[in-house]
Amino acid sequence: MSGLSRLPQDEVRAGRELRDADATDIPVHGHDVMTVRDQQLQGCTDLRRYEVCRSEQRCLVTLALDFSDVLRFPPQQAHGIVVIRVPHNPTLPLLEQLIRQFLNALETMSVDKRLWIVEAGRIRVHQAEDVEAEKE
Repeated sequence: MSGLSRLPQDEVRAGRELRDADATDIPVHGHDVMTVRDQQLQGCTDLRRYEVCRSEQRCLVTLALDFSDVLRFPPQQAHGIVVIRVPHNPTLPLLEQLIRQFLNALETMSVDKRLWIVEAGRIRVHQAEDVEAEKE
């Protein structure tokens, strides 16, 4: 059983930055993956994509660094936000490696109500409690 299947939302959305041909080549370990293109959300604002993922109880997986802004996109109100950090001009093998790193981490950690920043060799986790502590 994979990590996301332990959550009520066992679906992942791939970000607009992945071309459909590339996204279909990336192993997703049995998760239900929908791309922005699959749901005809091209040209929509980031806020709209965030809201669609929330309403569908999906984890948002993206290369867009804007989603790491916890004030605009509160992780505690989401079913997970995963920002894959890549260098300029990344290769598909590097992107696949980072996706595998993320999927492997799902086997031991929950992404629900958290922001994960996935970088080569590490995952930084921003939990909802961190946001509440910052408000005080």
